[in-house]
Amino acid sequence: MSTTELVEEEAGGLPVGTGGGGGAGSARRGAAAPPRRRRKWLAWLGAVPFLAYVALFLLIPTVEVIVNAFRGTSGSFSLANVRQLTSGQYASAYVASIKVSVATALTGGLLGFFVAWSTLQRGIPRAIRPIVTTFSGVAANFAGIPLAFAFVATLGTTGVVTVLLAHMGLNLTAAGFTLYGFSGLVVVYTYFQFPLMLLIIIPSLEGMRTEWREATASLGGGAWSFWRYVGLPILLPSIASAMVLLFGSAFSAYATPYALTSGYINLVPVLIGSVMSGNIVANPGLGDALALGMILVVSVAVAIYVVLQRRVSRWAR
Repeated sequence: MSTTELVEEEAGGLPVGTGGGGGAGSARRGAAAPPRRRRKWLAWLGAVPFLAYVALFLLIPTVEVIVNAFRGTSGSFSLANVRQLTSGQYASAYVASIKVSVATALTGGLLGFFVAWSTLQRGIPRAIRPIVTTFSGVAANFAGIPLAFAFVATLGTTGVVTVLLAHMGLNLTAAGFTLYGFSGLVVVYTYFQFPLMLLIIIPSLEGMRTEWREATASLGGGAWSFWRYVGLPILLPSIASAMVLLFGSAFSAYATPYALTSGYINLVPVLIGSVMSGNIVANPGLGDALALGMILVVSVAVAIYVVLQRRVSRWAR
């Protein structure tokens, strides 16, 4: 067998110079392609549980709420449920829920920001931060019936703190404070709002570089100049996003206001529960319409955050 025949046999039976080498390279690339596709499929396979969870517990219920909100008692298309949202107790429920959510987002956000800022200052013992973050992790998840009972036992009509302050000459009820009203809800919500804000904002505060403060000082600026022109413009998107999260957390809370106020304050989540359970009137379509209104309110809040973040990012640059 000649040398040319040996080369042709190794090249897959094709003569040398006719693309035999290219054919062998294509074959090798074709053999390597399936493992790459297999790796891509395996990567997507890892995301299947998450995608299934989102579809089952977020997308499908959302679509069902939207469809049922425009469905009448006979099952046909109707705007009757949606029209009721702008009248009577339903409109006032949205107003009250938005007021409570905005108030607690501001109080919890500001308190959480300043507590987080103080724990990262120089001279603070290192043991303070793990204590604060551990407390925040517990307090941020301490809500619902246990939180309502804890505050009733503390600041209720016969609560420990209420009775103690009364013996000291300070009557909270006479001063206009009641745990079962608007001010009481703000206090209770702030208890689990500010730890959540603290956990969110600490990484952003840790990202503030000392070089930025030193550069401000080298240009003759003090602490006020640093926070006005450097610190706040950089942190404002993080603060705004955290407050949006606090707004959504307060706006969707159900167990705490239900156990604390027993319907004394007309809030949307409590009203949805009453409508769906039949305490007021058994009308699931109206409950879906109320839930649709909550989705719209949260969507507007997220849109405001996106616009604010773009403007602040442009200003920071």
